[in-house]
Amino acid sequence: MSRMIFVNLPVTNLDASMNFYKALGFENNPQFTDDTAACMVWSEAINVMLLTHPKWRTFTDRPIPPATSSEVMLAISCDSREAVDSMNDAAAANGGTADINPIQDLGFMYNRNLADPDGHVWEAMWMDMSAIPSGSQAG
Repeated sequence: MSRMIFVNLPVTNLDASMNFYKALGFENNPQFTDDTAACMVWSEAINVMLLTHPKWRTFTDRPIPPATSSEVMLAISCDSREAVDSMNDAAAANGGTADINPIQDLGFMYNRNLADPDGHVWEAMWMDMSAIPSGSQAG
């Protein structure tokens, strides 16, 4: 089995969250989806598991942070600057919040941060690896 990541996120409304992630370009894997959880696929290696609060609580007793917190920022790469913009537009149009942090445009790297309906923070980013300035540390 190749290495993969499954990001598990607690969500208040599974259907709304699935629609949100579909609008951003994720695809649903019905093999790992039921009325308590949904597997949303970004790539062969990256999957997001959306878990209802009762399902989440079967894995941990730790509290679910409020939607206004930032427990983690998940960065995903996009094919272009336009794809970054499209993802933020889709977030705003589908129950999320675009540009929760200032836009970062370094020329060779461009990113915008968005939040899903439950406040989980994502960084949509594009980078031109051939244009990174010598000695620069992106990020």
